[in-house]
Amino acid sequence: MRQIYLDYNATTPIAPSVQEAMLPFLTEHYGNPSSSHSLGRACHEAIEDSRDRVAALLGADRDEIVFTGGGTESNNIALKGVMMARAPRFDGHLVISALEHPAIAEPARYLEKLGCRVSVVGCNRDGVVEPDAVAAVLKPNTKLVSIMHANNEIGTVQPLKAISEVCRSRNILFHTDAAQSIGKIRTYVEELGVDMLTIAGHKLYAPKGVGALYVRQGVALEPYTHGAAHEGGLRPGTENTAFIVALGHACFLAGKAVEDASDRMADLRDRLAKRLREVIGPELTINGLQASRLPNTLSVNFPDVSGGELLARTPELAASTGSACHAGMTKLSATLAAIRLTPDQARGTVRLSVGWYTSEEDIDRAAELLIGAWESLR
Repeated sequence: MRQIYLDYNATTPIAPSVQEAMLPFLTEHYGNPSSSHSLGRACHEAIEDSRDRVAALLGADRDEIVFTGGGTESNNIALKGVMMARAPRFDGHLVISALEHPAIAEPARYLEKLGCRVSVVGCNRDGVVEPDAVAAVLKPNTKLVSIMHANNEIGTVQPLKAISEVCRSRNILFHTDAAQSIGKIRTYVEELGVDMLTIAGHKLYAPKGVGALYVRQGVALEPYTHGAAHEGGLRPGTENTAFIVALGHACFLAGKAVEDASDRMADLRDRLAKRLREVIGPELTINGLQASRLPNTLSVNFPDVSGGELLARTPELAASTGSACHAGMTKLSATLAAIRLTPDQARGTVRLSVGWYTSEEDIDRAAELLIGAWESLR
């Protein structure tokens, strides 16, 4: 049985050329990048080449890129780095959205336990955080606003530029978790107006366990881990050369492919939605339909069935009932609650996310499987 993979928002396969690029740094190029001999210099140069490639994808300066162990670590460095800058006094105010991934929501909760004030901004029913809603919760001591670029469950893209204008008018730092948007839509930091931006390698056809944080020049962060001065002191520890090389190559591929790949993925997403609705009808609702969405993401609510039971009847299909971090949970995810789905609607929610290697045949077969499972459950 050939697996049809429609869970690219959970993780992507490693691109073949990315694997090829990293392999030499698992074998012959094994030096410590901090060593002055030739083996060390080769690794150091490879890391700096990758820094250039990540920066180019973001339209940033190479010195603004910090390599990390993944998106969660990048988010922790950003939030804690700003909010803990005045330790042991934690009297600042942090703003996040109700749509955030746990990699933002949980660090925010931790900071709240230390004494920081945290405000959670809601969204409209299409899953969009409105700039006026952000402006309404800002306080004189607000130090940071963190709003994701694109939602991992329903794919809605947030109006970051407009939100950044609100923040800059108050001299407030602005961070975005762009783990889901990198490689799917344009993510130039000047266009977005952000001071910090998070990348996760495994959403970008690189391995799990590597990421990056863009930090605008002049933004001072307090490190929350301590050691040697790697990555400007923000991420101490000997660099994971092979994985950093992989991330750099993945960013290089994304920079070349983002526009063409986006159009192709949008066509596949819409093809799948059309085939499902042709049979199931308007009772099949699409989350975030009226908003700007990631080109690869389709979040649908199947009527009168459980999304988990639906996918259990389609073992040939790999998909998700929500964010992968919520797999197996029966309560509404933060995102589905934020867009005010009823429990009955959310029960039938399935997230279908396409990627670089999805074919039209995959889409047609997936539609056939999902429709068959839905009809049998009804």
